[in-house]
Amino acid sequence: MIQTSGFRPAWWLPGAHAQTICPFFIRRQEKLKLIWERLRLPDDDFIDLVWADETGGPITLVLHGLEGSINSHYMKGIMTALCNQGWRPVLMHFRGCSGTHNIKARGYHSGETGDLRFLIDTIHGRYPDKKIAAVGFSLGGNVLLKYLGEYGKDCRLDVAVAVSVPFVLNDAADRLNSGFSKIYQHHLIRLIRKRIKSKFESRGDAPFPLTGLSKWNSFHLFDNFVTAPLHGFRNSAEYYRLCSSRQFLKNICIPVLVIHAKDDPFLSTDAIPDAADLPDNVNLELSEKGGHVGFIEGSLPWRPHYWLESRIPEYLANFLE
Repeated sequence: MIQTSGFRPAWWLPGAHAQTICPFFIRRQEKLKLIWERLRLPDDDFIDLVWADETGGPITLVLHGLEGSINSHYMKGIMTALCNQGWRPVLMHFRGCSGTHNIKARGYHSGETGDLRFLIDTIHGRYPDKKIAAVGFSLGGNVLLKYLGEYGKDCRLDVAVAVSVPFVLNDAADRLNSGFSKIYQHHLIRLIRKRIKSKFESRGDAPFPLTGLSKWNSFHLFDNFVTAPLHGFRNSAEYYRLCSSRQFLKNICIPVLVIHAKDDPFLSTDAIPDAADLPDNVNLELSEKGGHVGFIEGSLPWRPHYWLESRIPEYLANFLE
């Protein structure tokens, strides 16, 4: 089902780029009691988790975006909002994103769902009677939706929310290589390049020449020469085709809210799912404005309201309380 979102952008942040960029500069970081945990994986690698509360309420998994972490501008805000509901949020850092290089050569990508499955199984083993929800942002939203479609009734989650998802990865790569959106592409590839170079300079086992990193300055190139060989894909085309979440939506069996803005500078409107892609239990809330993981309201510039931090708990509460 496709619905019109209740989000109304702040008058002082009217455009997609303002909504996307400004939170990096105006967002005040919430103070949270953080509990770190290193979870060993079946292949002897690890992921780092950050728990934000010790309450006994339902558990909410949070998945960050590309090169995100607990320090991402949106992360502590949503975790604080979840804590305020009496729930227990836990952030799953994708491999290598917690500030420490992971052990294996491979890292993470937009379609990697194995680590998420292992974490969900681990939490079920520890807390067999608790309800579990999940919230994914951007790349993390794509991973979450793909996971839900892959596992269907066996997903072991009760409810989920996905925000600003790159539903069709090839389209996202095209969009980020055009116009002002190249700014985001440059920023993200610079972050990935820095991490990859640091990791493999000491290891010496990169499946690509490190000298090429400076040349692969678009996602099409970077994913073709770095992401694909690192993770067993023939090329970027195969990676995009197999890992785009839009094709998995029809197999989702739990209640899911998908929040997206038509002006998202990471994706064209052609890639947004239509009603035929969505089962009855998946609600797509579309707004005309909002940017990419922006969605800032408020009549006063010095008092912004981060709408996602009210809308996401509001939806989850229908199924967790």
